[in-house]
Amino acid sequence: MRKEYSKLNRVEMSIWECCELLNEVVDESDPDLDEPQIEHLLQTAEAIRKDYPNEDWLHLTGLIHDLGKVLLLPSFGELPQWAVVGDTFPVGCSFDQANVHHKYFKENPDYYNPAYNTKFGVYSEGCGLENVMMSWGHDDYMYLVAKENNCTLPSAALFIIRYHSFYALHKAGAYKHLMNEEDVKNLNWLHVFNKYDLYSKSKVRIDVEKVKPYYLSLIEKYFPSKLRW
Repeated sequence: MRKEYSKLNRVEMSIWECCELLNEVVDESDPDLDEPQIEHLLQTAEAIRKDYPNEDWLHLTGLIHDLGKVLLLPSFGELPQWAVVGDTFPVGCSFDQANVHHKYFKENPDYYNPAYNTKFGVYSEGCGLENVMMSWGHDDYMYLVAKENNCTLPSAALFIIRYHSFYALHKAGAYKHLMNEEDVKNLNWLHVFNKYDLYSKSKVRIDVEKVKPYYLSLIEKYFPSKLRW
């Protein structure tokens, strides 16, 4: 999947165009399904903006963190839901019991492979999450797009984009033995972000046209006008 999608040869479009495209996506695992996706993104971003007015990078991260869900659309390969949304987890080491539906990992041959089924597996203590292969999903795809298109968001933003579905880590504290010092700092920001992600919808509808100029200015600050996807 990484080899295929790292070609970034699907389409060229702006971040905002992708936000609008996400309205066509239905994430069956998302508890916030009753409004268009772009409103969920903006509600997340606006809630962060209210509480952290000086962290504009975090506002933008709230807006774009789920854009990788376009993988569900036909023009992006129409991947199945299980391969795009839901929890992510490391491969190449033992599957921690904190992973959702842990009992089903016994169906995975890696569960019995002595090269992969120990605490560290193919990794070493403190090796850094950037050196750990995660299960494929919308997180890693959007991280790939952001990085390869030379966005200038800080590392904490890229960390949030890449690991916001890694619930075993940020909910249960599993796999911390693989983290380095930078990961530890960035995890603090992920904990902040996570309070605004799921169940972030409020009864107050977002006026998209009203807030759009602000987010377009942030996109211009941190991203090129067109990105390869």
